[in-house]
Amino acid sequence: MSTDNPTHHERRILLLPCLVFACLVAAPAQAGAPRGTVEEANARLVAGYQVATGDKLRITVFDEPSLTGDYEVGDDGAVAFPLIDPVKASGLTPIELAKAIAGELERGGYVLVPRVSIEITEHRPFYILGEVAKPGEYPYSGELTLRQAVAKAGGFTARANKRVIKLQRKSAGAAVRIKLGETPLRIAPGDTIIIQEAFF
Repeated sequence: MSTDNPTHHERRILLLPCLVFACLVAAPAQAGAPRGTVEEANARLVAGYQVATGDKLRITVFDEPSLTGDYEVGDDGAVAFPLIDPVKASGLTPIELAKAIAGELERGGYVLVPRVSIEITEHRPFYILGEVAKPGEYPYSGELTLRQAVAKAGGFTARANKRVIKLQRKSAGAAVRIKLGETPLRIAPGDTIIIQEAFF
């Protein structure tokens, strides 16, 4: 009997690794990510913008021109401000941060009744990866939607999954798998958008 032709049983053994490999390739990499909705992702932004590392701020202390100026949130999430110790900024809204700085100035006796306002002059960037023409880091501006973010990156590739994306938001921790629909998905500064390949 010729040994050149494998038996049915041998063919099954030879095919098994190929089938396993095919299943791994065909399974979307995002399948294990927790699921979320566009509405849930958008709702998290309603509470107000939270300052974080990379944001550039214009801090005004009224009637105190020597303290008024441009500042940046450092890698430690704090703002180094004259006369006082660095103030933790990460996770605070601009209004909350202004109150924190005013409180430190008042406690130190540097300004009797400090009035502080904060304007974000440059947001930290957002990131878009995967199946777009030009993945990478992009400056954030205005009220950004997913459609606008994809346009900044040169549009989807022909292989892109346009129905489901992964969104990693620092305030939420792990990446979330989001099924897209009629409601535009809002993008926040610091977000990482992952556009994966569609599996047909």
